[in-house]
Amino acid sequence: MQYLITLILTLFPRALVILVKVLTDWFNPVFHSWLWIVLGVIFAPVTLLWYSVIINWFYGQWGIWQILILIAAIIIDLVSWSRLRFDQD
Repeated sequence: MQYLITLILTLFPRALVILVKVLTDWFNPVFHSWLWIVLGVIFAPVTLLWYSVIINWFYGQWGIWQILILIAAIIIDLVSWSRLRFDQD
């Protein structure tokens, strides 16, 4: 059961990024090529989503809350990588 929950939590942001890219034009103002989106899906999907929120909703304006949530998104991405690594033991 623990492995199933870890797998779902790890794959959900990645699947969300792929669905958003395929079904909408959300990433068009942010990234002009698929390279950054593919790298974001592989390495940091939550950070990729939050960065695109900053560009689309806050018009690229960085404030204290945007930075704090960006740090939280980076931590979430790092934790998902560490869970993948430690669950293989």
